[in-house]
Amino acid sequence: MATSHDPGAPEPRLDEKTALLSGRDMWSTKSAEQAGVPSLVLSDGPHGVRRQRQDADHLGLYDSERATCFPPAVALASSWDPDLVGRVGEALGREARALGVDVLLGPGVNIKRSPLCGRNFEYFSEDPLLSGVLGTAHVLGVQSQGVGSSVKHFAANNQETERMRVSADVDERTLREIYLPAFERIVAEARPATVMCSYNKINGTYASESRWLLTQVLREEWGFDGLVVSDWGAVGDRVAALLAGTDLEMPGGDGHTDAEVAAAVRSGELDEAVVDTAVTRLRGLADRVRAGTGPCAVDFEAHHRLAREVAADCLVLLRNENRTLPLAPTGQFAVIGEFAAALRYQGGGSSHVNATRIDGPVNELRALLPDAQVDFARGYDTTGSSDAARLREEAVTLAAQVDTAVLVVGLREDDESEGYDREHLLLPPDQVELVRAVARAARRTVVVLLNGGVVSLEGWHDEVDAVIEAWLPGQAGGGAIADVLTGRVNPSGRLAETIPLRLGDTPSFLNFPGEQGHVRYGEGVMVGYRYYETAGVSVRYPFGHGLSYTDFDRTDFQVTADGPDTAKVRVTVTNTGDRFGRHVVQVYVTAPRRPVSSPARELRGFAKVALAPGESTTVVIALDRRAFAYWDTRRHDWVVAAGQYRVQLADNAHDVVATAVLDLPGDQLVQPLTLDSSVSEWFAHPTVGPALTSAMASGPTGVQTTAAAEGTADTLRLLSSMAMRQFLQFLPGQIPHELLEQLMRISETSAEPVCG
Repeated sequence: MATSHDPGAPEPRLDEKTALLSGRDMWSTKSAEQAGVPSLVLSDGPHGVRRQRQDADHLGLYDSERATCFPPAVALASSWDPDLVGRVGEALGREARALGVDVLLGPGVNIKRSPLCGRNFEYFSEDPLLSGVLGTAHVLGVQSQGVGSSVKHFAANNQETERMRVSADVDERTLREIYLPAFERIVAEARPATVMCSYNKINGTYASESRWLLTQVLREEWGFDGLVVSDWGAVGDRVAALLAGTDLEMPGGDGHTDAEVAAAVRSGELDEAVVDTAVTRLRGLADRVRAGTGPCAVDFEAHHRLAREVAADCLVLLRNENRTLPLAPTGQFAVIGEFAAALRYQGGGSSHVNATRIDGPVNELRALLPDAQVDFARGYDTTGSSDAARLREEAVTLAAQVDTAVLVVGLREDDESEGYDREHLLLPPDQVELVRAVARAARRTVVVLLNGGVVSLEGWHDEVDAVIEAWLPGQAGGGAIADVLTGRVNPSGRLAETIPLRLGDTPSFLNFPGEQGHVRYGEGVMVGYRYYETAGVSVRYPFGHGLSYTDFDRTDFQVTADGPDTAKVRVTVTNTGDRFGRHVVQVYVTAPRRPVSSPARELRGFAKVALAPGESTTVVIALDRRAFAYWDTRRHDWVVAAGQYRVQLADNAHDVVATAVLDLPGDQLVQPLTLDSSVSEWFAHPTVGPALTSAMASGPTGVQTTAAAEGTADTLRLLSSMAMRQFLQFLPGQIPHELLEQLMRISETSAEPVCG
């Protein structure tokens, strides 16, 4: 376990240093005790500690020590509640300490580019702000217990297909606005102990070997001062990885790469200072974490109760016709579905947790409805060993005899897992047939979905009365489902990703998962709801959607500028219903016309409030500079365009409740002119433009262009995009080259820097 290092201890020799920077085994690092560098234990655990002591593996093939399986990120994100996520992080940190873990591998904050990604259950959202805020809360919670977090997978790891070698070909603006901000926020606000680099290439360079990513962006721009660890097996060229900024190779091997690094130092190919820096970072990690330095008792029953509370707040009530839910305390109910007895609660792969206990929905529902008759029918068989028609017939017969039928359906664990992507969004055909048959027979039908990635609701959605998206709710998910069904908990979850009508409607459909070693991010910044809202594509349920058993009123919506490019949003929220509930305030921004394509609206702030019936509260949300900025690829910096911004209060990404207009002066976008600058840029330049117009107007006969002389809009449009060097070909010798050189020098001295 980690111990404080003695600054007077002797420095390790070169061979010792290179060996320190690769794993001892699957889950631990090597030590140099005389030099004060202890062995550290790393363990999977975005939503539960997967501590393996024997028969170690990386893909969850073998059992691990028992630990609480909290709701995975797919569910946590639907809470829209950083406080709740922080409490989960604290619990994870306590269990990690109790199990002797120094660094917990998580959270995963990669963007859900496509609903087909097999590992989407481990990621938060299709939106970088939501992912970043919740990821920050997760890291702060874990690290509050003296355990380090490893934020992953850095970066652009948005698919499982060919994930270990595919090149994610992404333009700079898309990286900066969509795929990097969650990591950036976590680094700035939570100071994670480690960042894990991903397997994939980014624009042709492996992430582990990308100096631009790991040194220039992560360390020099963002100020990250922790350790960069490779994903397990992600390093191909150890020397190149060290030069790029990958400090620790996991899981290590037979020492071959250690020898390669030492040889590179001796040959002069690699400066030993690079090795020393990585060792210093490893030692800093050891000094920072203190797992095992003191007793850490864990109350697993309390953590199970927390897991139930969290899961209930993550469930999303998608549909509730005629107030079908909550269920009455008395009556006859049928609970149908194999997953109602054997809960599907987590995903497959390296994050698979050996849960301390598992609660099934049917038993928990019976416990909460002691005065009701709750019968069960299996309905379907996930193994394929039973007669599907017979199981369906038994379920339909039962459904016809009760007041309400509750169907619990979803995906099998082998339908979605680390290591491979999904091929479609459909539920298993036998489950779809079951839903439709029960809906025809029952008086009222409620569907509860268990899935780690979005599933299609088409073909049966309109035939049922209520739909709850429970995602993968963790080991206490059965109790959480029962809590929401009965109204013991008022649902407050909101979708962290869009549910489309068709797979073909998704923005990455034509480019996912790529071909011949490359995946092109052709949709650019138009990811998720940004695309649907901008292109006017209908969806089944938009990002941010979720219903409640109570009602909320929003009044006094105000937006006030408190700086040249910042603002404050205020709104009063009132619970106008008859029961306690939680509401998510969502604030979006629509930008004015800019030099780049802009989404119809983007989430720029949110807050979750809890209110008793009749209670009100005023919510204040700060919008910082980045809420109005875009990444300018010419300046390689964030830029705020001048103009009118619409700040929108919305129920979700589609339904706007109120709008306020905000005028911002924006940044000075003046830049030096060259002969490759367009004619419009030359004439629009505040200093050069008038001088050029004057010089041309006073020149010899024939020098004046039609545009300068007549200023017609049509001619200006015709010439506007032409480069000045091309324009000059139509006026050979008419505009003195010396004049252009002088004006270009003027443009250099008059250019103003853009605030970054």
